[in-house]
Amino acid sequence: MKRVLLKLSGEALAGPKKTGFDEPTVLGVAGQVKQLVDSGMQVSIVIGGGNFWRGRSSENIDRTKADQIGMLATVMNCIYVSEIFRSVGLDTEVLTPFVCGAFTGLFSKDRANEALKKGKVVFFAGGTGHPYFSTDTATVLRAIEIEAEVILLAKSIDGVYDCDPKDHPDAKKFEEISIQEVIDRKLGVVDMTASILCMENRMPMLVFGLNEENSIINSVSGKFSGTKVTVS
Repeated sequence: MKRVLLKLSGEALAGPKKTGFDEPTVLGVAGQVKQLVDSGMQVSIVIGGGNFWRGRSSENIDRTKADQIGMLATVMNCIYVSEIFRSVGLDTEVLTPFVCGAFTGLFSKDRANEALKKGKVVFFAGGTGHPYFSTDTATVLRAIEIEAEVILLAKSIDGVYDCDPKDHPDAKKFEEISIQEVIDRKLGVVDMTASILCMENRMPMLVFGLNEENSIINSVSGKFSGTKVTVS
């Protein structure tokens, strides 16, 4: 496996605090990603903004403005995590689909590919740059654009279940499931737009729990214990 896109949830990076950043958690992610990069793998990252903002939970703010706040939350997350990555010896670049002054670079496929080939970890911040599209959709879109081999979907639960394991202790975990079945059963691995993008562009996903020890490394090393979402 040569090139992957890792999706991290903002909530996962907040750790037990549930908001903001939990530095030990982020350092743990950085250490795992460094091992991947040192092995020759090209890694890009999308981070959600849920540790700061969930605009869809507010009925008092216009949806477009709420989504814009969410996009800026992902920019803050990527800048922070990028700096933690640099502290462990990684070279990074943060790209956004809109101009953020000197904070980030403007996204283009060519710029992202050039950075990846140089061994940089590339952060795709700011979602798609448009309201009504989630970071799930941005994740799949960027993975397709840079021709990643797989999406590594690090979540708060350790895979895909037939129902929510938090509410149903007898929920069944899938070792493997097709994206078509995910869509048909409305399992919500990623949102519907992202799921259809995966299906139409044959982009597989590996879904696993971020908080499990070495879960990112295990996802690409044959020790994977999460759920493989297939596209064939």
